[in-house]
Amino acid sequence: MSFPLTSEQEMIVETVRKFVETEIYPYEDEVERSGQVRSEVAEAIKAKTQEIGFYACNFPEEVGGAGLNHLEFALVERELGRGSMALTHFFGRPQNILMACQGEQRERYLLPAVRGERMDALAMTEPGAGSDIRGMKCHARRDGSDWIVNGSKHFISGADHADFVIVFVATGEDQTPRGPKKRITSFLVDRDTPGFVMRDGYESVSHRGYKNMILEFDDCRLPAEQVLGDVDGGYDVMNTWLYATRLTVAAMAVGRARRAFDMALNYSAEREQFGQAIGRFQGVSFQLADMITEIDASDLLTLSAANRLDMGLPSNREIASAKLYATECLARVTDAALQIHGGMGLMNDLPIERFWRDARVERIWDGTSEIQRHIISRELLRPLGC
Repeated sequence: MSFPLTSEQEMIVETVRKFVETEIYPYEDEVERSGQVRSEVAEAIKAKTQEIGFYACNFPEEVGGAGLNHLEFALVERELGRGSMALTHFFGRPQNILMACQGEQRERYLLPAVRGERMDALAMTEPGAGSDIRGMKCHARRDGSDWIVNGSKHFISGADHADFVIVFVATGEDQTPRGPKKRITSFLVDRDTPGFVMRDGYESVSHRGYKNMILEFDDCRLPAEQVLGDVDGGYDVMNTWLYATRLTVAAMAVGRARRAFDMALNYSAEREQFGQAIGRFQGVSFQLADMITEIDASDLLTLSAANRLDMGLPSNREIASAKLYATECLARVTDAALQIHGGMGLMNDLPIERFWRDARVERIWDGTSEIQRHIISRELLRPLGC
């Protein structure tokens, strides 16, 4: 299956790639050194994204977004994947889950997020519950018409810049033949809500400047109007709006792999040893052949899954396959790119060592490689009664 791009889609790719090269690349070294993005840089990136009409491009036109379909949005994320995540964060792609907003929530959260007036973050992971949602301990109990939330979340990306957070917490428990199953509800929590505190998280070797935060809830009172979706309907909200986020990770991994490959390819043609370009040696040329083959395969898996979503077809297995293969491909490609660059690949004079470090987290967040393999095998075996 091939995906010949329309002229409009080609323009999307060209526009976003040029944006990354001119507005993101120049600040990458600064972010690597300082571990943060200056506020004026963040605001400039946001303003220029709005200027070219790509802010909240993943939202439909009726709420003010650009209305890109899944395939087109994958193309955007693929090009953004070439740049520092700490900087491309301000390109502005609010969580699609905000489309679940109802009534006054739309004016307070959805529409300001699409306009770039407010930024959001998604909070699900806990110290004892990452991929295991049933192990979630952060909980809420009813108090009249309000909810009282207690517990904590960690590894919450982008929360340092968030004006509000979409938080998933346990609101009950059911006994099932497979053991207890938590009832989950999602809430919209404003940054300045009493009883809610954000603090710096852990120092990560991946994606410097793109911080993870720890969220703490201590008798945090939330009115019923803060429930996103239905009470105890958190799983439905996740399955409707969140499972496709794995496709975003896959697309970004493809873009980053292509940037690393381009550097390795050019270096192989320029660097000489024993009187000739190192690309002439089979030990290097075969690595290049393997790299581009894997990148192209990752790209096609990702675009195919996005295309299935646009066609309204079941896509869970295909998305998991794309996320699994693209992120593991990125690991192999960045490692090979570093090897081709030799000792210089490990020096921070070049971005290769950063690509190598950044690649490691992609196999962990948004569902580990092991979870993706579980999803794929489950989708294969269930129709057979297993």
